[in-house]
Amino acid sequence: MKIAIAGAGLSGRLLAFVLSSQGHQVSVFDPAPSMSSPVAAGWTAAGMLSPVAELESGDENVFQLGKRSLDLWANLVPRLTLPVELHFKGSLLVAHRGDEGAADRLVSLLKAKAPEHDQPQPLPRQELARLEPSIQGPSHTWLLANEGQIHTVQAMQALAASAQNVQWHWSRPVTLLTPHTIHTGTEKHTFDWVFDTRGTGARDKPVHNHTELSCQNVRGVRGEIFWIQAPGIRLHRPIRLLHPRYRVYIVPRAPDTLVVGASEIESEDRSPVSVRTTVELLAAAHSILPEMAEGRIIHSEVNLRPALADNFPRIETEAGLTRINGLFRHGWLIAPAMVENALKSVFSADYSLLQA
Repeated sequence: MKIAIAGAGLSGRLLAFVLSSQGHQVSVFDPAPSMSSPVAAGWTAAGMLSPVAELESGDENVFQLGKRSLDLWANLVPRLTLPVELHFKGSLLVAHRGDEGAADRLVSLLKAKAPEHDQPQPLPRQELARLEPSIQGPSHTWLLANEGQIHTVQAMQALAASAQNVQWHWSRPVTLLTPHTIHTGTEKHTFDWVFDTRGTGARDKPVHNHTELSCQNVRGVRGEIFWIQAPGIRLHRPIRLLHPRYRVYIVPRAPDTLVVGASEIESEDRSPVSVRTTVELLAAAHSILPEMAEGRIIHSEVNLRPALADNFPRIETEAGLTRINGLFRHGWLIAPAMVENALKSVFSADYSLLQA
């Protein structure tokens, strides 16, 4: 088939890699100036693959998409032509003394929603010291054993580089998208099928009903992160600090970098990271990793998570057109399964990325 993809973010790159591997003729259109320009939200995310932890805000569908995506990532990453850091060592929930109320509410929620083999496991202090000796301070810890992480920057680069014989049209924003057709300015391009994965760029026209469940009625939710270079810290798995007012995560990246995030602000402001976020996130991270005080802030970043009215992902398909949107804060967790489900709606109900 002759296929167009509008948007070269995470979902667009996954589609391009899979479809080109199957021999389809694929063209990708994106407003970014180059393959390595960190414009899409996928570049900014920390890459936690946390189906259980995300039950705090996700539903059963997000959980199942996440579980499926863990298997898909394990299958996809070895097929890429560039190395991508991918680990399945679990993740940790930690809480300070005095924050037991907030921690117990979340842990109880996860226990109520998660299957028995995915339940949070209380971790004694001596076991925490053995697993993560750099962590100091928290009084309560739980292990989520069946979770992982992926290096998002490496994966974005590798997915595009591994998509052989794809026509990449950079600096070409899609101005209108209809079944079988993509418009870029005054140019019209016709295809057998079109996939719309533009995230917040999917608004071809103003949508006045902000409660409508439609892939085009998407809003951006601001998120801010930091990269901290801290050679003295050895962290082996993501950490979430449970706090009454906010959630803080810390994700290690080899060889000596920590990703600290992430704010969640109902705003489409793309200006630099705020002082409030800087103070709150870094102070919280330092409270459980004291050695981080001598680390260096080497990068900060802001991006917009694409969210729909109900904050849940959505696939819409009609003849000649499939839209994927609303991955919100779950992008890296669920994107492979979302792409697989979208391709099922185009090709066949038994389609699987594991055989793609």
